[in-house]
Amino acid sequence: MSRQNIDSIITVFQSRLTTLEHLLKLAQKHFGESEGFLDQRIATDMLPLGTQIAFTCNQPRNFALWCSGKPRDNLDPKVTSLVAAYEHIANTQQLLSSIHTEDEKLNELVRIDLSQGRYLEMLGQAYVNNFLIPNFYFHLVTAYDILRMTGVPIGKQDYMMHLVPLIQKA
Repeated sequence: MSRQNIDSIITVFQSRLTTLEHLLKLAQKHFGESEGFLDQRIATDMLPLGTQIAFTCNQPRNFALWCSGKPRDNLDPKVTSLVAAYEHIANTQQLLSSIHTEDEKLNELVRIDLSQGRYLEMLGQAYVNNFLIPNFYFHLVTAYDILRMTGVPIGKQDYMMHLVPLIQKA
């Protein structure tokens, strides 16, 4: 991934969170009043859609917190209602909009505490490109895949909707 600045990272996160919200609205339209689809999962050893939504939001959320000098703080992974799902997305969007830091932040060392006393240390640029972005897309794609698997009529245009305004006619 090419070298980025803070604003370009925010733009990617915000546009893809808009995609996640769009996908959920299509699912809501498809399923009507039922929110049971939030419990669906691709495989028994994978987390359900509701958790995928929280984990998708955790990446930009923790980016915004890091930019503000605050500790990582993951969302509650038990998302069992569309209200909670939409709130996670909106709150994450708001956090991203509140970022006011210089690009030099990407040169700072980041420590990511893992379980069992393990941790990672990397520069901010690597934190974004090798940790946050891959995790973000993993959970976003998993959410998309769960919705496809459950019959929601979505396609690549729904997933790539950030490109729609750029489409031109010859």
